[in-house]
Amino acid sequence: MAETVLLSDEPSSARLLRRAWPHLRPYSGRMLVALLLSLAESASLVALAPLIGVAVEALTANDRDRLLTTVALLAGLVVAQALLARFAATTLANAGEHVARGLRERAAERLAEAPLRFIEAHRDGSLLQRATGEIAELAMFVRTALPNLLGVTATLAFTTVVLLAYSWPLTLVVVAVFLAPAVLVTRWFAKDAGPAFGAHAGAEATMAATFAETLDAREELRAAGGLPAWMARFDRDNLATLATQRRTVLVENRIGAITLVEGAAMAVLLVFGAWLAVEGHLSVGTVVVFVLAGRNLFEGFGDLSQLAGEVQTVRAGLARLLDLLAAGVPEPGGDRPLPVKGELLAEKVTFRYEGDAEVLREVSVGFAEDAHAGLVGETGSGKTTLSKILSGLYRPDSGRVTFGGVDLSEASPDEVRRRIALVPQEVHTVSGSVADNLALAQGEPGRADMEAAFEALGISAFAQGLPRGLDTPAGDLSAGERQILGLVRAVLADPAVLILDEATADVDPVTARSLETALARLRESRALIVIAHRPSTIELLPRLVALRAGVLETGNEN
Repeated sequence: MAETVLLSDEPSSARLLRRAWPHLRPYSGRMLVALLLSLAESASLVALAPLIGVAVEALTANDRDRLLTTVALLAGLVVAQALLARFAATTLANAGEHVARGLRERAAERLAEAPLRFIEAHRDGSLLQRATGEIAELAMFVRTALPNLLGVTATLAFTTVVLLAYSWPLTLVVVAVFLAPAVLVTRWFAKDAGPAFGAHAGAEATMAATFAETLDAREELRAAGGLPAWMARFDRDNLATLATQRRTVLVENRIGAITLVEGAAMAVLLVFGAWLAVEGHLSVGTVVVFVLAGRNLFEGFGDLSQLAGEVQTVRAGLARLLDLLAAGVPEPGGDRPLPVKGELLAEKVTFRYEGDAEVLREVSVGFAEDAHAGLVGETGSGKTTLSKILSGLYRPDSGRVTFGGVDLSEASPDEVRRRIALVPQEVHTVSGSVADNLALAQGEPGRADMEAAFEALGISAFAQGLPRGLDTPAGDLSAGERQILGLVRAVLADPAVLILDEATADVDPVTARSLETALARLRESRALIVIAHRPSTIELLPRLVALRAGVLETGNEN
């Protein structure tokens, strides 16, 4: 069996940029422009200190013309820096939003195309957190923190160049007193930041999954009195999230020690610079440049320390998102066309879920192009699993399924969907009207097509009896009415084989009669395979295929 890839709650963040680059490459032009603007803005900011130094030198030398020229240059540089800052932030945010949009689309496509086994192996809330929550944090980071991060990094680099150009001895003092301790503090933070922020992201995803499951099962939990026990589970997940949050706060607070280093370094720089000026080793203008540039350096590291936590949060989220994009790869398919009609044949099909015993064992069964058959058996006998394998949603661990002699694995998923349709036991709807949900069928059917489908199934009265007809909100439909909706949606695709999983189970008698009327009409134009318990439905089917504990009961097949 091909093992289902399971996502890690705390995936590695190593080589993150290299792994993300294939997703960033389409936006490299926008990002390059944004980076160049950010570098220009930082360079203009750093250039203020040397110009102020020149102005101080002109003032002490009573050089009025030089002073006025320098002041004019300063004014122009301030305006240019402000404009560059605005354009750099806007351009970078725009590029980042395009990246976030692209990642969001890729995540949605990956989940839509991922094997059903992969989806079912993970909690819905966890996948939702990766595909939406992590990208939302990334988008927020791009809009607010990334412009500051690039600006601060460039400012630190340019400031270091300025300091070295003016006085390397004084620069060595800055390095010894400030940079060395700051690097040690940063390494102390980085040592535990990755695991701490990764664990917090994983805990938040677990809590989100539990919350989503609570909403999905709220009626069952209330009816069975299980809500207190489930809320206790949510409380445990919430406490675990709080514990990881406390750990991230403790780790994040380490970086605050840079503020102490900054204060000490500024004091040393002022004292040492003043001494050098008094001794005549440096001019007053040079000392002023060092004080201003040093302040840029210290503030840059301070800003960088404030951004460190946000960077780690985004790194952890991006690692989780890339883990999803790398793992949820669709199963390889072919491009062989399927015939318009043909026999649907399962040959020695074996299947098991992750870590479970075999659900189906060596099942071989065929359905002719005009077959009308029922799959029957006790709960847990493998009927639903077999229906998903016959419809191509699952691939068997061994054996194969063919339609008209063509292996389903050799055809594209779209081709399989055109020929074989499955209406599951629980039909899900999306927000919108009945017509909106029917429009999801292949071929983008129009309203006339929808009405014709109800007419063809002999249930026009059902559609007309809805409070607002096809404009009735789909969320107002009962479980049985959603079954009819799923049946009509499948028929709109006009498949050669229609598989119904428990289509009439647990519905009221009136709705059941509508479904049975539709089933009788469906027999006229396609192969029909029905998983059913209701005797009145079984009576409509001339052939029954019985399963027991995953094995075909050949003696009971009619």
